[in-house]
Amino acid sequence: MDDRTFGAQVDAIPDEVRLRMHGYREVATQGSHRLTLDFGEVGYINSTGIALVVRLLADARRDGRGVRAVGLTPHYREIFRITRLSDFMDIEGDAA
Repeated sequence: MDDRTFGAQVDAIPDEVRLRMHGYREVATQGSHRLTLDFGEVGYINSTGIALVVRLLADARRDGRGVRAVGLTPHYREIFRITRLSDFMDIEGDAA
């Protein structure tokens, strides 16, 4: 199965957290049918980060691409469950 991985990095900046992700369009042009969001080194996700995930899920759904998240802490697994983000992606342990 063709799978592309998004790298995510959180940089602590006074009074804000910035989530940087490789562009969805860049990955989409490579023809992948499934995307992986790797949260293995992410310690904090703010509302802006959640909004980015929602946007990526919407784009992927529109384009018929599957999405999986790996490396989420138990806390964020629960957040993804409560917000129902997990209804639109596969949640897995570690990147394989």
